[in-house]
Amino acid sequence: MTVLETSRASARKRPLRVVFPELGYDERVAEAARMLETDGLAHPMGLSDPTPEQMGALVEGRGMKEAIAKRMLNKPLYRAAAMVAAGEADVMVAGADSPTRRVIEAASIAIGLDEGVHMPSSFFLMCFPDGRELIFADCAVNVSPNSDELLSIAMASENTAVRLLGAANVAMLSFSTGASGTGESVDLVREAAEAGGYIGPIQADAALNATIAAKKGLGQGDANVLIFPDLNSGNIAYKLCQELAGAQAIGPFLQGFKKPVCDLSRGATVDDIIAGAIITSAMFAD
Repeated sequence: MTVLETSRASARKRPLRVVFPELGYDERVAEAARMLETDGLAHPMGLSDPTPEQMGALVEGRGMKEAIAKRMLNKPLYRAAAMVAAGEADVMVAGADSPTRRVIEAASIAIGLDEGVHMPSSFFLMCFPDGRELIFADCAVNVSPNSDELLSIAMASENTAVRLLGAANVAMLSFSTGASGTGESVDLVREAAEAGGYIGPIQADAALNATIAAKKGLGQGDANVLIFPDLNSGNIAYKLCQELAGAQAIGPFLQGFKKPVCDLSRGATVDDIIAGAIITSAMFAD
């Protein structure tokens, strides 16, 4: 089964409460919510009124001053994130009518980041015609991460792969494999890889091809998580895979938060919203 099929089965077995802050006025979100409910894949929710639990999640849970928390709860994205933080909803799916930076800001402040993760990042689930499914990160959010930030992306992506693919073999990509090259970008990747115990720096062919990996003496050539050194290379790579290899790129999804948050493209279709909701739910299913 594909990840999408597995996620759909998981969602049907245990539908989660998904809050859509744009449910009340976006027709695409409303239609996706209706289909999720009808198919038994989720329990869609709109925004509730502010509650003491939401206030507590911001004040006690996140150290926010009470007056600021009250103002934050008047903003739809913050209230949706507070609903998740307070346990009133399980998943937040937003962004159909909001910029990515606003969704990230609300989730960062109200929910916070997972242990060991220093910043939010994004990933694409790449589905290839030969049946392979890989995680590509970060292809949408962080432009030029330093070594600590690159390590944070790798850690979050490892967790994502375990949740979605069942296992994580992380390769931190570069134009150089092992000690064969030098330069600022190679050194950055090497530092992050060594700190996290990941394979890298490694070229993409060695990361994916066992024969080439053996020749170059690094890794097993079985990576299912590819960490790109910057947004430039990641974004170019996933689009090339789409256009030249016929890969389906599902996402981008946000990762690194304590609880599940999905950021939608403002051009998202109803099917995109449904896929985003069920895959994000599957990442945190018990």
